[in-house]
Amino acid sequence: MTQSDDLFRDPQRPVAERVADLMDRLAPAEKLGLLHQHQAPVPRLGVGPFRTGTEALHGVAWLGPATVFPQAVGLATSWNTDLLHAVGAAVGSEVRAFHDKDPAAVGLNVWAPVVNPLRDPRWGRNEEGYSEDPWLTGELAIAFGSGLAGDGSGPLQTAPTLKHFLAYNNETDRCTTSSSMPARVLREYELPAFEAPLRAGAAVAVMPSYNLINGRPAHLTPLINDVLRGWSDQEVLVVSDAGAPANLFGMQDYCADGAIAYAAALRAGVDSFTQDDNDPSKVIGLLEEALARGLITQQDIDRAAARALTLRFRLGEFDPVGETESAPDIVGCQAHRDLARDAARQSFVLLKNEELLPLSTEIRRVAVLGPLADTLQEDWYSGTLPYQVTAVKALTERLGPDAVEYCEGADRVQFGADGTALEAAEDGVVGLTRSSAGFDLFDWGGGVCTLRSVRTGRYLTVTDDGTLRADHPGPNSWVVNETFELVPVEDGKCMLRHHTTSRYVTKQDDGRIEVSTDEPTVFEFTRVVDGAVLAAAAAARADVAVVVVGNHPLVNGRETEDRISLELPAGQKRLVRAVQAGNARTVLVMASSYPFSTGWAERELPAIVWSAHGGQEYGHALADVLFGVADAAGRLPQTWYRSEADLPDLLDYDIITSDATYQYFRGSPLYPFGHGLSYTTFAYGELEIGAPTIAKDGEVQVSCTVTNTGLRPGHEVVQLYTHQQNSRVKQPLRRLRAVQHLDLAPGESARVELTVRAADLAIWDVTRDRYWIEPARHSILIGRSCTDIRLSAPVDVLGDPIPDRDLAAAPLRADAFDEYCGVALTDAEPERGDAVRSEHPGAWLAFADTSFGAGVSECLLTVASELSKPATIELRLDDPYHGAVLATVEIQPTGHRHSWTQLSTAITTGSGVHTLYVVFAEADVFLRELSFS
Repeated sequence: MTQSDDLFRDPQRPVAERVADLMDRLAPAEKLGLLHQHQAPVPRLGVGPFRTGTEALHGVAWLGPATVFPQAVGLATSWNTDLLHAVGAAVGSEVRAFHDKDPAAVGLNVWAPVVNPLRDPRWGRNEEGYSEDPWLTGELAIAFGSGLAGDGSGPLQTAPTLKHFLAYNNETDRCTTSSSMPARVLREYELPAFEAPLRAGAAVAVMPSYNLINGRPAHLTPLINDVLRGWSDQEVLVVSDAGAPANLFGMQDYCADGAIAYAAALRAGVDSFTQDDNDPSKVIGLLEEALARGLITQQDIDRAAARALTLRFRLGEFDPVGETESAPDIVGCQAHRDLARDAARQSFVLLKNEELLPLSTEIRRVAVLGPLADTLQEDWYSGTLPYQVTAVKALTERLGPDAVEYCEGADRVQFGADGTALEAAEDGVVGLTRSSAGFDLFDWGGGVCTLRSVRTGRYLTVTDDGTLRADHPGPNSWVVNETFELVPVEDGKCMLRHHTTSRYVTKQDDGRIEVSTDEPTVFEFTRVVDGAVLAAAAAARADVAVVVVGNHPLVNGRETEDRISLELPAGQKRLVRAVQAGNARTVLVMASSYPFSTGWAERELPAIVWSAHGGQEYGHALADVLFGVADAAGRLPQTWYRSEADLPDLLDYDIITSDATYQYFRGSPLYPFGHGLSYTTFAYGELEIGAPTIAKDGEVQVSCTVTNTGLRPGHEVVQLYTHQQNSRVKQPLRRLRAVQHLDLAPGESARVELTVRAADLAIWDVTRDRYWIEPARHSILIGRSCTDIRLSAPVDVLGDPIPDRDLAAAPLRADAFDEYCGVALTDAEPERGDAVRSEHPGAWLAFADTSFGAGVSECLLTVASELSKPATIELRLDDPYHGAVLATVEIQPTGHRHSWTQLSTAITTGSGVHTLYVVFAEADVFLRELSFS
């Protein structure tokens, strides 16, 4: 058979047939070669190499200059699905162009979008996600993913991959911490953001996360095969995160060896191993060993290989040459530049405005101040900026050079020692000299700073051999060697500690300066120039001061590093206060990857604007917003809290019990979810509800009129929330259901039409493991944010009551609790099943609405204990501390949490319907289920 006769090369055939044909032609070793990130070629069949994993979060990353759009959280701030679709399409076309230029180096499987809900703003990767709301996250992911994938008229433009499955919001010990996921949080909060884009066909692949879920590594969760793959009518490729497979038998110590680990991952649904960079030999060797040991079958390998090929067929790889070629000059084209400006413009949120904005073009002088006023920052997943339009550049373009005064506001400092001071030579090497121009200090919070040499204009860094140099452009790599801490010793003196290695700057016996573990040198610290004073003076000379502050995306909150505090860096806060003292007409502009707690600024400053880092066109977009060329269109995609004290522990993933996110938070936020002011005002009225009741399989139409009551054109984002007023379980205070964008001229009105489906109001019923629609009254809430509600009306949903738990019908699973205290979810077995573990004495589980009928006589408990002594569990009615005791059970050590034993106990009392409490007298006791007779 000639190559032209190969069925798999016929684009008119269904993909499944083409895959099956090619699979029949492959030898077992060739199939194994498809299970690594770098898939091996099969020259005898004309099958080329293929690699997964081109980064395309908000532009093509790591491949050189490409269009850089706002960070993902900034794109989400637009709440605009049309915008995200357009940006996704632009990024996808640039990926195609890079691929067409170098197919071997640039793959078409893109690792975007990130759909982890932004549960906690301290998460180091906050910038990568979209929103703390799962519905909004899902809608934006559908838009961006479908843009990446292409218009659907032919092969996929790229193959989008959702990250990171599942319950991943902490960098601290991210590979060894377990996210405890109660059933309702899992089903109502975590899963929907992944489900929506897969059901919509906007993603064709998924990447599991580094963490564990309920004690089991995410790469081994049965949710991949049991739930996730059921959301799509197409094959879904599951690619591991980088290095995660080796974690299974490495730092996670979950599997006994590599063959067991890789076999478990393959059986759990991982199809592609991102491990050992571009060397697949170790992965293939361990899979071959697993096959030889009977841990996997050839069918397991074939299934994963077929999924890998399915994706490649859908990308058009085996179609006639030319059908998928892209325009070579698409990267950075003018259309993409214009789109980048529009995206950045829509990402700005006007947090506060006391009649200072928009600025008049008649102003004579503007002071543009701050560490981010004349620079743009790239994050780890940014592309290389092809050019930079900073705030200073854009405002100078708009007003002219004579109208703009710029001051960076950085302190200039010296580090002296015995009549000498640190200074950089022409080649960048830092030593001690008699005369030093010093360093400009930039505070990024948490005691971490960067230091730029005045002489070289470059930043201090540390080389592998400990040499201190000032020859780096700043933090821009995975290992950040450009950050330092000033450790006070006494008044006017400090030690200089390298943040990444915790080693100190030290003068050696021969006079050389190194960063080492030797005795630290104590330096005399001198502030030569006070940057805040200079900035305040510049502000005083201006009609208006614009001070631009924020974070560096690779410092103090990034991948591998969570934030501890929500505070703006102390040095930047001091700068802003000085500027405001110099000129009351101060606009605070924050460019950051995450929210800050800036209550002081809300109280004291007349105008505050925020955006994420906005990409190459940031300055033009900022100028457009400041001068009212465009209305401030952005709305906050996550809550801005007053303090980290408003947040639960970072590792507490139970948003329901901990009252977290806008859905459950009962405090007063600094700025609520959905907040964003406009340069005009809007009136809401004429609310109409299509019907007073909704059948459980029905929907209701909601309409209202919105009018621009101001003097300027404006952009409004109408937000519809619901609140279930009565329920068997704790309900959110509000939950976003629909959004509509309006552009209205002064005096113009528009009718808004929105739909609420009863199915979307379902809760997860833990008693029967299914979604359920309760009979309940719901409030329809329409407004400008989750707390700025302008219209409301009730509607009754005609659902069905949740029956009482019937103890005689089936065993009572421990993880099906309604409430709990002091327990965490864990794995019942390596491959599937959940159980609970007591974390401290007195921990308990509550099972509400439990029917004992006329009474029960016996309970069989499935338990385990890792203690070295006996433990006790009590069964109580209606109260965990004072309720009637049904039984007391003594548990002997079983050695391991997976070593289950069944214990029978007589029940002395109990009939009717009660809340059953299981109370643990000790920590580290495990419960899987209870059976009653």
